[in-house]
Amino acid sequence: MRFVLVGYGRMGREIERVAVARGHALASIVDPHARGARAFRSIEPKALRGAHVAFEFTRPDSAEANVVGLLAGNVRVVCGTTGWDASSKAVSAAVRRSRAAAIVAPNFSPGVALFYRVVGEAARLYRSLPYDPFVLEAHHRLKLDAPSGTAKKLAGIVAGDVQVASVRAGHEAGTHTVGFDGEHVVITLEHRSRGRAGLALGAVLAAEWLEGQRGMHGFDEVVDALVREAKGGRR
Repeated sequence: MRFVLVGYGRMGREIERVAVARGHALASIVDPHARGARAFRSIEPKALRGAHVAFEFTRPDSAEANVVGLLAGNVRVVCGTTGWDASSKAVSAAVRRSRAAAIVAPNFSPGVALFYRVVGEAARLYRSLPYDPFVLEAHHRLKLDAPSGTAKKLAGIVAGDVQVASVRAGHEAGTHTVGFDGEHVVITLEHRSRGRAGLALGAVLAAEWLEGQRGMHGFDEVVDALVREAKGGRR
């Protein structure tokens, strides 16, 4: 699989490392600050030549145009940029016209995808009792959006209008806590990231899963496939 990195920050570099380790080849880098023969300042036909999939990890104000441009070039898209509307008319139209497929997700960690399911079950159990849910999230000081896309999704799973508190400081890789506060006890569930490697692996697994697909898909579909594969491999 030949891949394009749209955005060559820390996440893009980690994805490159993981993808190459799994036998995939870098086709090009699209980033205004990247240098070299395979570097391009913007998405253009030369940048996509021979590419099967693109990893889009940039900024909220550029993600929509990038995703639309990649789909127009019939390149599969794995987009992890948060803070923008992936259900826009422009993206929906691009998906319909393209021969490629896309996954846009706030978090590509398989562990987070399973955490969503654990939280969903906990919310179902506590919803009918007098417990107040809450969501806390912390990330490094350079993360642009607050609350994070993951925190917003957790809030939607728990109650929709639940309060979300965000912290931006230091070098925190990412911690998400969901709590249920009762009169006598507080129950908390926490997911703590140890770095970007797990996110990068999930993004590469998503790119591999997209082969042969069309349309817009969710990362849950990838995780479902991983769970089925794991169950099938058990003795």
